[in-house]
Amino acid sequence: MRIYTRSGDKGKTSLIYGKRVAKNDLRVEAYGTCDETNSMIGLALSFLDKEDWEAKEVFLEKMHRIQTILFHVGAELATPSDKEVTWKLKKDHIQELEDQIDEWDKDLETLRNFILPSGHPTSSALHAARTVARRAERTAVGLGEDAVNPLVVSYLNRLSDFLFVAARYVNKELGGEEIPLKADI
Repeated sequence: MRIYTRSGDKGKTSLIYGKRVAKNDLRVEAYGTCDETNSMIGLALSFLDKEDWEAKEVFLEKMHRIQTILFHVGAELATPSDKEVTWKLKKDHIQELEDQIDEWDKDLETLRNFILPSGHPTSSALHAARTVARRAERTAVGLGEDAVNPLVVSYLNRLSDFLFVAARYVNKELGGEEIPLKADI
């Protein structure tokens, strides 16, 4: 199978079920930004290749599950609003994020002010993924309530919180420094 099809050479692409839209359509932007978030998570995880800590494999499994769910969220966004979504996000997926946030957060130092993305390269890359997830959320909101499963917006919102805490967790586990924001500049 060839990777290129030439079908997008004139600025159009296909949604799931074949509907053709402009490549700058807000729906394409929404699922494309989910893909970008997923790629940033993958980049972050690549920095762990030579790292070792007790919970590394569990962490990687959780992150790979998140990447898989995020891929499906993108597919849901790539489905026209008048068509049936083959895989639907569930409240349990959001609860899973919240449960993991709570588990990691209980062992982290309480934040007293904002922190700058910093520390271990994985942590910094997770912060970048977090900001891209926020953009995906904003774009999904822009599609309107009738065009998007409301759980998608909730999931993307929670995902950015999850990635923030994951970045802090990695710094804690691997000795990365969190740099507090200075009020006096």
